[in-house]
Amino acid sequence: MTTNYETMYILRPDLGEEQVEQAVTKYQNLLRDQGAEEIQIQNRGKRRLAYEIKKHRDGIYIQLNYSAPATAIAPFERAMRLSEEVIRYLTIKQDIEEEKPPKEEKEKPTKVAAPAPAPAPAPATV
Repeated sequence: MTTNYETMYILRPDLGEEQVEQAVTKYQNLLRDQGAEEIQIQNRGKRRLAYEIKKHRDGIYIQLNYSAPATAIAPFERAMRLSEEVIRYLTIKQDIEEEKPPKEEKEKPTKVAAPAPAPAPAPATV
């Protein structure tokens, strides 16, 4: 059974364009070897970090969306943890709701308005 995941990881800012591509390909292949499918990669570019991580103020953000079995996550994260090029990583399990057919609305009984009371007769004058 496969589940949808999103992994965001931050690479060191001093990596060159070619090194970034190699890192992205490395993790993509690792996921494929573990049985992941529908891998979507988004390079979010170099951005300023909110706080310093491992003496770096900037980082290159990469986002991966994929569906994989649950057993694929541990080896994937272990490879990132041991890598010197990855500063931080986070994997989240996504709950994607499948489209359900719209529910048919039940017909509500309509209230029939009671007839308005007749106006009171005017008082008779003599």
